Amino acid sequence: MSGGKGTVLLCEDEDNIADLVRIYLEEESYRVIRAKTGGEALDQAARQAPCLLLLDVGLPDMNGFDVCRVLRERGNPVPVLFLTARDSEIDKVLGLELGADDYVTKPFSPRELTARVKAVLRRSAPEIAVAAVAVGDAVIDAARREIRLAGQNDPVFLTAKEFDLLWFLAENKGLVMSREQILRNVWGYEWAGETRTVDAHIRQLRKKLGDALPIKTVWRVGYQIAEH
Repeated sequence: MSGGKGTVLLCEDEDNIADLVRIYLEEESYRVIRAKTGGEALDQAARQAPCLLLLDVGLPDMNGFDVCRVLRERGNPVPVLFLTARDSEIDKVLGLELGADDYVTKPFSPRELTARVKAVLRRSAPEIAVAAVAVGDAVIDAARREIRLAGQNDPVFLTAKEFDLLWFLAENKGLVMSREQILRNVWGYEWAGETRTVDAHIRQLRKKLGDALPIKTVWRVGYQIAEH
């Protein structure tokens, strides 16, 4: 365990869940420190300066929502990913309004959680110059905001929002992104019950890109650019 990718603060009072999460994150070269209560998590967040806080909602002393609220009131910008057995819409809305970056419902796949951690850290990292990225039979150039398809000389014309949506899916290649996550990260909405605007933009992307860059629909969940 080198901790080369940074320190993740895991606030989880169930030992079996905490041990499993630690194993998977340490395999990815993250250093993991553990807190079992909200108060301990607040102390560790101040002293250890973690790159991410994995925060259980149901804690013995205070709930995770209150921990997140206190962090933000103190001006601590650490990305927060909630772990919770709650899956109601009102809980998701509350978590996002408090400044959480993502929300994973128990039971969850440890590999999926690890992928979510990486995605949150990518989104929260300082912007740097990004090289062109090859996805499928297409090359996406973030600097020029262009996409070129194999065998074509001219770039495909995309609107600004179409490109932002495509880039978000490409950054999270292999993950299924819900419509709400897309709205939050591409449009900047914290929450919206109406998600047809996402579907409309996906239809336009498919029309323009065809089979060169297939965007998969995951029924009742969202969209994905699959890894090959």
